[in-house]
Amino acid sequence: MFMFRRTPSKGRQFVALFGFFAITFLTAAIGAVGSMNAPDFYSQLNLPGFAPPAWLFGPVWTILYAMMAFAAFLVWRKASWRDGDTALTLYLIQLLLNGLWSWIFFAWYSGMWAFLEIIVLWVFILLTTIAFWRHSRGAAVLMLPYLAWVTFAGVLTFSIWRLNPTVL
Repeated sequence: MFMFRRTPSKGRQFVALFGFFAITFLTAAIGAVGSMNAPDFYSQLNLPGFAPPAWLFGPVWTILYAMMAFAAFLVWRKASWRDGDTALTLYLIQLLLNGLWSWIFFAWYSGMWAFLEIIVLWVFILLTTIAFWRHSRGAAVLMLPYLAWVTFAGVLTFSIWRLNPTVL
């Protein structure tokens, strides 16, 4: 028997949208606490020629976090927690890994562990994007800039680690 899922009420949709933005930006805030010294630390590092200026990270991450939160909301709206549990669980795992990276790199000064962690993060972003595709192609597309940025961030992390072996 084929069953149709009812669209959640406007009130539930608003609460869910707020919730996804809240958990996503809470992750950003936790990462920000771990990287409070990032501007000073970043300016003291030997950087590769392709490294962006420090001021660019804030705006890029703000846009990416908003896109990620909206993508998760789209999956929830289409599939709910019950039907989208794998996709949304993957989303939460990659969020945890996302917030952890800042602590590893900027608070604990570990280039090697930051690089290894960003590889794991990248895999979970890819798995999340694939899982999102099964429920909402729009949600998966919203995750692609994040995947691209973390790919770039992985190359940047590796390069900075190798250029600063005594610091990281």
